[in-house]
Amino acid sequence: VQLQASGGGLVQPGGSPRLSCAASGRISSINVMGWYRQAPGKQRELVARIFGDGSTNYADSVMGRFTISRDNAKNTEYLQMNSLKPEDTAVYYCYIVHRNGVSWGQGTQVTVSS
Repeated sequence: VQLQASGGGLVQPGGSPRLSCAASGRISSINVMGWYRQAPGKQRELVARIFGDGSTNYADSVMGRFTISRDNAKNTEYLQMNSLKPEDTAVYYCYIVHRNGVSWGQGTQVTVSS
């Protein structure tokens, strides 16, 4: 199973980029899709996740600004990020929980700076 994340880069404060993460390979029954992030000198933290029934969880720090979604037909998840702040700067990692375990993407850097 491979996960390919895209959509990161340098963004101005207040910007609204969208991250994508496409899963490929021998995948069966994806349950959870989500995103973690890790800022320099900090622990990796859960940003958002979406379950098979469409329910979602968000970190308090992104609630109301980020929206996670998924396209089951494409095995792809998205993270719409709005009103970005400098403290959102981090490497963002996508992951999926499927029948055979947990798989991770390679990480995509998001830098919020003017």
